[in-house]
Amino acid sequence: MKMKTKMKMTTVPASPSFRSLPWTVPLLSILCAVGMWTYINRVLIAHQISDAAEHDRPRGNLSDLYPRWLGARELILHGRNPYSSEVAREIQAGYYGRPLDPSRPGDPRDEQGFAYPVYVVFWLAPTIGLPFAVVQRGFFWMLLVLTFASVPLWLRVVRWSVPLWAQISLLALTLGSVAVMQGLKLQQMSLLVAGLMAIAIALLVTDHPVAAGILLAVASIKPQLVLLLLIWLAIWTLADWRRRYRWAASFLFTMAILCAGSEWYLPHWIPRFWQAIHEYQRYTGAMSVMDTMISVPLSRVFELIAFAALMVACWKERRQAAGSASFAFVLSLVLATTILLIPTYAPYNQVLLMPALLLLVKERRTIWQKNAVNRVLVVITTGLIFWPWISSVALAGLSFVLPQETVERAWAVPAWTVIQIPVAVSALMLAHYYQTTFAAATGPRSS
Repeated sequence: MKMKTKMKMTTVPASPSFRSLPWTVPLLSILCAVGMWTYINRVLIAHQISDAAEHDRPRGNLSDLYPRWLGARELILHGRNPYSSEVAREIQAGYYGRPLDPSRPGDPRDEQGFAYPVYVVFWLAPTIGLPFAVVQRGFFWMLLVLTFASVPLWLRVVRWSVPLWAQISLLALTLGSVAVMQGLKLQQMSLLVAGLMAIAIALLVTDHPVAAGILLAVASIKPQLVLLLLIWLAIWTLADWRRRYRWAASFLFTMAILCAGSEWYLPHWIPRFWQAIHEYQRYTGAMSVMDTMISVPLSRVFELIAFAALMVACWKERRQAAGSASFAFVLSLVLATTILLIPTYAPYNQVLLMPALLLLVKERRTIWQKNAVNRVLVVITTGLIFWPWISSVALAGLSFVLPQETVERAWAVPAWTVIQIPVAVSALMLAHYYQTTFAAATGPRSS
């Protein structure tokens, strides 16, 4: 008789090697975070300011929250269509400092239109009577707290208990990462969505499905970030509908309320939103990570392979309990693959890599010991991830001893590996998963 097999992930209270490491690791992690933020303020932003002045490029509040906030204010207070070109020009006046002029070659291409579902205005409604500077500061701190809280939440989801010094290290590296740094500087809603997703999944695995469904509906203000997660949860839910339907029911009910409220405020908003998405892709030239690295149509082939490999994993693990290690692994794989497939390679979206990175560190010994291919992937992935910290610390230090113009010439160096990171992480996750499942399927048999 063939024995039943399933994917097993290592779950240990705490790594012995972690317990033996000295407290120099948190200090080095804090150094990386300080170096990154110093590089941002003294090198990157300084370069952007000088470059904008040289090319007569406008600079206003440069907050990604502003287009959503102004669109919400105009819709709720004045009944104006936030997707209209008139509102877009008013957004540009605040975001850039003046409306964009197509006749000026130095002006940005990004028109900063309101390319979000209408129901985002419901969450911004309490702020529309405040000065935007106040809203901007408050939103920054909210994103910071959410991102900070997401680290222990993801640790709980992936079933990994680490000592205090390791938690401090992980928090410092998270807050000092390129993704989080850019998201905080821009007040990007991707950090809000990532934080909501972390809370929702933590609620789901601790048997609070109704609250999880509501939060996932709220997180759909950026549909591209939650789509693959919802597909995975749908597959998982249909595998045991009677026990798992509650999160789906609360999600659908919340979405129905949000869509109905949006239709009441702005009739026929869905086609307008769809048109705004197409316009966004046109004026930003948005491309996926794979499109950036490999030209179309070859990139589409790799994207299809990644999606197919992900769907196979989702189908195989659909019966696993929400609190299991296999569920956490597939969830992390889904979020990592999302970064590959969404039609934009913005670094701030890479905050969704956090659970995958935690799992890879947790499983590092198992992965390393399997074969030489894994070891090569581990070395490459580690180098890609740590390069931004190493180079930013070096540039931050050089900014205090070299002329500003000299240091600014190297402003792009820390970003050299940013686009490749999600590819390496996804490849390592997929390799680990399929090696584990193949080994289980071809293991010893009993008769």
